[in-house]
Amino acid sequence: MPDIHLPNWADHALQIGVIVLVALVAYALLRTAARIGVRHLLERRPGSAEAVLPAAELQRRVATIERLSVRVGASLITIIALLMVLAVFAIDIGPAVAGLGVVGIAVGLGAQTLVRDWLAGIFIVLENQYSSGDVVSIAGVEGSVEDFSLRRTTLRDLDGTVHSVPNGQIVVASNHTRVWSRVNLDVGVTYDADIERATSIIDRVGAELAADPGWSERLLEPPAVVRINALTDSGVTLKVLGQVRAAEQWAVAGELRKRILSAFGAAGIEVPYPRRVMVTGAGPRSADGDPEPPDEPAGDDVVALD
Repeated sequence: MPDIHLPNWADHALQIGVIVLVALVAYALLRTAARIGVRHLLERRPGSAEAVLPAAELQRRVATIERLSVRVGASLITIIALLMVLAVFAIDIGPAVAGLGVVGIAVGLGAQTLVRDWLAGIFIVLENQYSSGDVVSIAGVEGSVEDFSLRRTTLRDLDGTVHSVPNGQIVVASNHTRVWSRVNLDVGVTYDADIERATSIIDRVGAELAADPGWSERLLEPPAVVRINALTDSGVTLKVLGQVRAAEQWAVAGELRKRILSAFGAAGIEVPYPRRVMVTGAGPRSADGDPEPPDEPAGDDVVALD
């Protein structure tokens, strides 16, 4: 029985078809692996800080990383498939591979800052360091996150100024609004005040604030005095701490200061403040009425601070 030989073009078409089929299968597997792998990376244990991440926010993060992974992987699969197709037609792919290497090196050297920004953005999303609406401190700038991409983060500070920070410049990201925050106050009283009474008043004010229907939803635990924090020139400093919901620490701290000041005034407890006492004296005068210089350096004007 004679051997059957396919025409040359048919043989090439069959090989190309196999390459395309393998590439499509690899692409499908890549998408499945990216979807499962990225979701697994972003899943958080119950009870952890990230467990409160809304479902919509989690889905957005999954879609962002999945899309990026699929694009990078699809580009690699396409390049490999094209090189294999060229090899089918007996085209030497050595120069093409060398050319791609040279282009890759040139692009890497010219866009290394851009690549660094993208890589930093990927890790920010993967590690859930912050998201839109969080108040953060990054690269020496503090503000609310208005926009985030893999290349840069946009913040708006309290003055309304918008800052665009490349992700590659972020070394430390401090998130002030992750799940819960803390009221951290230093309350001063004079040395002649009753420390126990002042502590009792502050604790009572914190408990009343936590029980107030207008504020109870913002607090997780009543603010209270935890220790004497410092002994200063003018008084004693009490450290007051309390746990609140994320982004509520500033409003709660302001209301707590107002209530403590009112309670101290009603109880007659004085808050220390700098006081300046000026003592002046006239030295001896000459016959024509002009003052004469003092005999000692500790002369006419003495300023005493207490």
